[in-house]
Amino acid sequence: MSPVLIPNGYTKDYLDGKISHSDQKQTIIDAFSQVQKSSRVVLCEGTGHCAVGSIVGAGNAQVASWLGADMVLVANGGLGATFDELELNRVLCQKHNVPIAGVIINKVQVDKYEQTEYYLRRVLQERWGVPLLGCVPDRPYLGCPAVADLERLFRGKLLSGHQHRLRHYTVKDINLVATSLPVFLENVRAKPSRTLYVCHSSRQDILLGFLAECQRHRTLGQELEATLIVCEGEQLDPRMLDMIELDRAPPILLVSQPTTQVMDAIHEFTPKLNADDFSRVESTVDHYEPFIDFDLLLERTGNSMAAAMSEEKAVVAGP
Repeated sequence: MSPVLIPNGYTKDYLDGKISHSDQKQTIIDAFSQVQKSSRVVLCEGTGHCAVGSIVGAGNAQVASWLGADMVLVANGGLGATFDELELNRVLCQKHNVPIAGVIINKVQVDKYEQTEYYLRRVLQERWGVPLLGCVPDRPYLGCPAVADLERLFRGKLLSGHQHRLRHYTVKDINLVATSLPVFLENVRAKPSRTLYVCHSSRQDILLGFLAECQRHRTLGQELEATLIVCEGEQLDPRMLDMIELDRAPPILLVSQPTTQVMDAIHEFTPKLNADDFSRVESTVDHYEPFIDFDLLLERTGNSMAAAMSEEKAVVAGP
């Protein structure tokens, strides 16, 4: 639930006095109160760092102060840069009198996990007097986009392979096809079956070769788990569409963007969890739960399990 949406033009309207600060603040408080009535614990997710939203008088730290919420700071793994980022957010929380319940460090390099946990736990306690609530090692799969994520990202049209919309791909397994058809077919047979290929719609030979390779796998009793993204798809010959077996072909995604833009966007993209992606949601829960001290988190926010049965309390997680 987002009680205040900020579309294009909202910031200018706020600065021009067309949007009331008091009304905006009350909308947030009312929405929180409504959720709190039916909840033992309310977790408010802050978007970005603690200052996000400040231009419209509703930064994350400000909102936490309105709601009387404790703050849990979350930062990606490391030492120097990580603590510097946390310190900036701590100062803003201090300005708005928001208590910091603790810190969670996310996506820690596996080979540096022990040193990261040791030093950050020590420095947070010595300098801030707050605990490290969790230190979570990185698991790249959780950041791998599924076909459905790419379909939404590019607002494309999935021509086939709809049953595989939740199939995931790693960024390192993305290949821009700029070779001849024979070389492309050699690559398809040499690379992992679950590889993401990107080509231009003018390369109809690549599309035909992709479909043929899918058929070859099928005759061998195998499944080609690759996906092909066809860029500037409006230029695709309509007769090509008739050749795609919509129920049996692997995922073929038609997008309007040029190849370079597609490649850049995929490399920069961080997919969000969604309720339909059961595999990634379950994997996320299984991965994070052992590394976060939820009992300590509840205790630090006045939400012991016994207290949580009878009281409501807000916790804001950010940045």
